[in-house]
Amino acid sequence: MLDITNLQTELNNKSPRKILRIALEQFDNIAISFSGAEDVILIDMALQMKKEIQVFSLDTGRLHPETYRFIEKVRKHYQIDIECLSPDTLKLETLIKEKGLFSFYEEGHQQCCGLRKVEPLKRKLSQLDAWITGQRKDQSLDTRQTIPEVQIDSAFSSTNKPLVKFNPLLNWSSAQVWDYIEAYQVPYNPLHQQGFISIGCEPCTRAVLPNQHERAGRWWWESEAKKECGLHATNIKTNQ
Repeated sequence: MLDITNLQTELNNKSPRKILRIALEQFDNIAISFSGAEDVILIDMALQMKKEIQVFSLDTGRLHPETYRFIEKVRKHYQIDIECLSPDTLKLETLIKEKGLFSFYEEGHQQCCGLRKVEPLKRKLSQLDAWITGQRKDQSLDTRQTIPEVQIDSAFSSTNKPLVKFNPLLNWSSAQVWDYIEAYQVPYNPLHQQGFISIGCEPCTRAVLPNQHERAGRWWWESEAKKECGLHATNIKTNQ
């Protein structure tokens, strides 16, 4: 049985490579969640430690064209399989029929994200013992300041099967992320060159202005404290 408290102590303020190495050593049935620049760094690091890694991405059906091409570029660059997870078609059709394509602007993004992101993620995580994310503290001053390097993911754990979540890049800054990308020639989404920093679905993401926080371009019509799509729901719960 994994002692999560001891592991948290062991990994506290450790380097991303150290955290990633321990994660891959502790779990065989573990996967990297891939969507942005941080996640490709994790893929790049993980492949230096282990030839076979499991990678998945959430295809919400509403990503930017550049993001779809980015996913394919990463797949070819590293010669890896990337499992793209899609939402339930019937549930999505019902939502769109009843509320239209842009109900989130009026009602908030939770229902749409729940169908397009959270449910597919839940299906995938139910098959895993652990997962690895690219979360960083400085991505959100409201929801990501108290998360640890490793934790039991209570949002997606079942009664009989705890799910472990690793956050190797937790203490890195955006500058460190881009230093690594430049130094190791890691592929990145071309939208970053157009002022997009945090990139999600096309209707819910826009470029940010100089000196704006990187999450300012996500769900910009909502309050800062709500800027989690449900993938990291425990962050909001922790900070309430």
